[in-house]
Amino acid sequence: MKKILSILLFLVVVCQIRAEDTNITTMHKMTQRLFPQQASSFDFRLLNDTSADTFTIKSEGNKIIISGNNANSMAVGLNHYLKNYCLTTISWYKDDPIELPKTLPSISTEVTVKANVPTRFFLNYCTFGYSMTWWKWSDWEHFIDWMALNGINMPLAITGQEAIWYKVWSKLGLTDEEIRGYFTGPAHLPWHRMCNLDGWQSPLPKEWLSSQAALQEQIVAREREFNMRPVLPAFAGHVPAALKRAYPNIKTTRVSEWGGFADQYRCTFLNPMDSLYAIIQKEYLTEQTRLYGTNHIYGIDPFNEIDPPSWDADSLGMMAKHIYESVAAVDPEAVWLQMTWLFYADIKHWTTPRIKSYLRSVPQDRLILLDYFCEYTEIWKQTDSYFGQPYLWCYLGNFGGNTTLTGNVKESGARLENALINGGGNLKGIGSTLEGLDVMQFPYEYILEKAWNLNVDDNKWIECLADRHVGCVSQSVRDAWKRLFNDIYVQVPRTLGTLPGYRPALNKNSEKRTSNVYSNVELLEVWRKLNEAPSDRRDALRLDLITVGRQVLGNYFLDVKMEFDRMVEAKDYQALKACGEKMKEILNDLDKLNAFHPYCSLDKWIDDARKMGDSPQLKDYYEKNARNLITTWGGSLNDYASRSWAGLIRDYYAKRWEMYINTFIKAAEKGVEVDQKQLEDELKEIEEGWVNATDRKDVRKDVHSTTDGLLSFSTFLFSKYQRLVK
Repeated sequence: MKKILSILLFLVVVCQIRAEDTNITTMHKMTQRLFPQQASSFDFRLLNDTSADTFTIKSEGNKIIISGNNANSMAVGLNHYLKNYCLTTISWYKDDPIELPKTLPSISTEVTVKANVPTRFFLNYCTFGYSMTWWKWSDWEHFIDWMALNGINMPLAITGQEAIWYKVWSKLGLTDEEIRGYFTGPAHLPWHRMCNLDGWQSPLPKEWLSSQAALQEQIVAREREFNMRPVLPAFAGHVPAALKRAYPNIKTTRVSEWGGFADQYRCTFLNPMDSLYAIIQKEYLTEQTRLYGTNHIYGIDPFNEIDPPSWDADSLGMMAKHIYESVAAVDPEAVWLQMTWLFYADIKHWTTPRIKSYLRSVPQDRLILLDYFCEYTEIWKQTDSYFGQPYLWCYLGNFGGNTTLTGNVKESGARLENALINGGGNLKGIGSTLEGLDVMQFPYEYILEKAWNLNVDDNKWIECLADRHVGCVSQSVRDAWKRLFNDIYVQVPRTLGTLPGYRPALNKNSEKRTSNVYSNVELLEVWRKLNEAPSDRRDALRLDLITVGRQVLGNYFLDVKMEFDRMVEAKDYQALKACGEKMKEILNDLDKLNAFHPYCSLDKWIDDARKMGDSPQLKDYYEKNARNLITTWGGSLNDYASRSWAGLIRDYYAKRWEMYINTFIKAAEKGVEVDQKQLEDELKEIEEGWVNATDRKDVRKDVHSTTDGLLSFSTFLFSKYQRLVK
């Protein structure tokens, strides 16, 4: 017995050492990736016996010691040190530089911080289309580091699933043509995965399937090194229409119309009560687990923006019950994660009795709900805290990757703090469900920090943000950021770019005004303050200058366009010419301003898409798909993903506006009315021509280097427009 106890004790010690080695090794590898020259200045230690995720930071000699109960907590501790002591921002993009002081600041008093919630979720199906479609491992590797630094421990992980579905559908008797014709093009796959869209820009290349499967293996392995629990997909009922050929007696329905797409692109849903449902679930989960492992959390979203087969409350409950049981039969530890966007998007049909029946038909604590859009509607308040099922409070903040200043950040922080106190014992965490990454990342840093008991008031937090964006204390930059936080970022996010990124229309577009809660003169003052920064050597400040500057110009463009339309009604030829020239000049300046950063340029999006192909045909296919998503999209979603990007403004948006401007000027000169139908057709012709122009002749490489003087150019533009902006 004594010998057995000694062996057991030895095994426990060995396991602890291995666990410690794994967490600490993970962190040392991260620092080597992020800042290799100063990686040796950090040591990491494992904390034991913590009741919650915890990190500590202290100095020992010339070392910074960061301890945590696991690698995820240590990463948050590292980021806390970088942000608050080194004034360093880690971007979620791999190519943005990481600037650390040559001598790392020491810590006079040890810092100890615990997590307020156990779960921190990140990502949205849509992000995998609007931002991540063309990512390779180097992009993902850095982004996973960013997620760890910000405490994410439950990321959505849906890459690579089409390779598994290909095997499942093949096993069930479908042909290669039927399967790959069922998938969409890569950038549109998120909406295919949500049962919104089939076959758009199909067939999906076979090469895509294998490359994405290999990428997913790398993604989930690295996420688990940081103690993350990746949310993998499970079967939610979406099947190829051709499945009816192989199984004529199955119970399927064509889902409701979505996004204005033609009938041929509608999806097919298999009733969860059909016996084939559980078979498909088993085939899929078995193969997925073999390839990617499992953390027993599965994203299942069967009725996103589509109607279920029945609105009867009992039927909804039975469908939920069978969906869960099909997963639990394969994985008894399974937990179903579902976004509750559907309850917001179709509030008319998702009544309280229907929601309750649906949610309570899943065993208690085997369902986690994402309260998806809490900055606008907190569903937990309308459903008695989801009738006791666990949920996560989420901030969305962005639609379509629109590059505009929008988001009620401060109010969202107050809402979240209230939920942490009054949201019920079944509030298990927080998260963010942004649709695109091509926006300022500060709202997400702000929200995610509230998962930890930092006890920092908003004023101090925003001052620290301003300091690290410029790399030092700059009162003008602090003032600019306080205005942004308190006066500009105060409107609920919606699908909204600036007017230059939308199809021109006479006496319309006033709804595109993004400054309805602030005057453009206020934002102009923010721009002036940012231009007073001592330098633009910090990448974060460069993005601030571009983001604020292009918003000022975009808002002003709307004012000039409305004046242009008034002159159309007045038939004032000379005034039309003057307004038209102003509009063209603004578009030109917008393009030049965005060209100072690669992530504000079309070039990177297109280049990354083309690099996915290993033949001229595939390169063209991927480029067309990339062009389509950010412009015409498909269906009735034209310009949904509107973005102010260099190259896109010059070669696409400006061409539409020139057509609009010149058409009305010519009509005024001749004293005739414009044929609106003809104009609309000509604008569509420009759009379709650009989407199909994959020969690259229309794209000019013109991103400036960071030494080309963004601060000088931004100051020049401010001086040029300050007397014009009203």
